Amino acid sequence: MAGKIKKVGVVGAGQMGSGIAHVCALAGYDVLLNDLNAERIKAGLATINGNLARQVSKGTISEEVRQQALAHIKPAEKLTDLATCDLVIESATEKEDVKRKILIDLCQNLKSEAILATNTSSISITRLAAVTDRPERFIGIHFMNPVPVMELVELVRGIATGDETFEASKAFVANLGKTYAVAEDFPAFMVNRILLPMINEAIYTLYEGVGSVESIDTAMRLGARHPMGPLELADFIGLDTVLSVMQVLHEGLADSKYRPCPLLVKYVEAGWLGRKAGRGFYDYRGEKPVPTR
Repeated sequence: MAGKIKKVGVVGAGQMGSGIAHVCALAGYDVLLNDLNAERIKAGLATINGNLARQVSKGTISEEVRQQALAHIKPAEKLTDLATCDLVIESATEKEDVKRKILIDLCQNLKSEAILATNTSSISITRLAAVTDRPERFIGIHFMNPVPVMELVELVRGIATGDETFEASKAFVANLGKTYAVAEDFPAFMVNRILLPMINEAIYTLYEGVGSVESIDTAMRLGARHPMGPLELADFIGLDTVLSVMQVLHEGLADSKYRPCPLLVKYVEAGWLGRKAGRGFYDYRGEKPVPTR
């Protein structure tokens, strides 16, 4: 039953999905990695291979462990391929309509006892569960980025999530060697409810001319002991994701303090989405990142 998770499906082979597949395979789970097309899956597998190789070079894992992990991951080009999974984690883009469609399609292909999870960083678990055929076996399992490095996973129960699903999810996260923190199902949960408004405030600080990109990031690194500055972090997360989460907070809690900064909106409209796009608050196209403002 739900407690016996052996095979894990991951829908979405991007930065988060490939990271989730990576840690599941390292923990000995059989993993099926799905995306819209074979090219994306191939790119995800290449990312996993590279990240595992990096762990070998750092001495975190052995070459033998790397080979074993890679052997645990198989591509799954169609959702029908996930029929044998005990747990499927949706890790698509942070857009509710996209996630809803995937979840509806997934339900037609999963065995009745399978647990369905979402890696959403901000969207209501209860609302997503409502479009599925298994609200009691639906849960939020929110990994942090980069998944292989970050130790925390937020577990979020929807209003209908059953105890058995919750216990199986806790055991699964523990098996990955991660620590879980339980969050209530409110917009952006815990980490992003605290972190993203801070990033948004840093963007306002830039927008209002209080400080430059470099001075804001230096101030928070050296003055608040943050490992990376908030604007650098925004570029790492992806400015489109930052904006999506701020919109969820603003709409979900109806508080003006969550209003996305107009400068953030402008950058997203320009397609300057951060590191993945080559430009955000920094320009990454040269030898080293240069502030764009």
